[in-house]
Amino acid sequence: MATYSAKEADIEKKWILIDADGIVLGRLASLIASNLRGKNKVIFTPHMDCGDNIIVINAEKVLLTGKKREDKIYYWHTGYPGGIKSKTANEILDGKFPERVLQKAVQRMMPGGPLSRKQLKNLKIYAGSNHPHEAQQPQILDFGSLNVKNKRRVS
Repeated sequence: MATYSAKEADIEKKWILIDADGIVLGRLASLIASNLRGKNKVIFTPHMDCGDNIIVINAEKVLLTGKKREDKIYYWHTGYPGGIKSKTANEILDGKFPERVLQKAVQRMMPGGPLSRKQLKNLKIYAGSNHPHEAQQPQILDFGSLNVKNKRRVS
């Protein structure tokens, strides 16, 4: 029995819409990374882009459990000596580009390399509830109802 390897013609990409309002960040990022790679499909082939196109709306309303919103720190370097910079998750979520928290979480769950960079281009994240992809007729995925732990109640 030979191992099945998907060809470019066999791959069928869907458009999926996810509302991130009140959803736990890590659980959502894990599902998105898996669907971007295509690991949820039977025809999954590691060296092919067989994942779906994913649209995430309300990324600014994503939740972090515990005290991660105040304690989690994102670092980057400018390239100059002494150029280490940092921001907390709270500063980023309240700032100009709140969708970057979800974008970085998904990116860091993907394996590095050219294929992952290509697959990350299939992810569209929007801070608000509007998106310009109505023409693709995305299927709505209610991620909060899949598991009780996916959606946290504010206490």
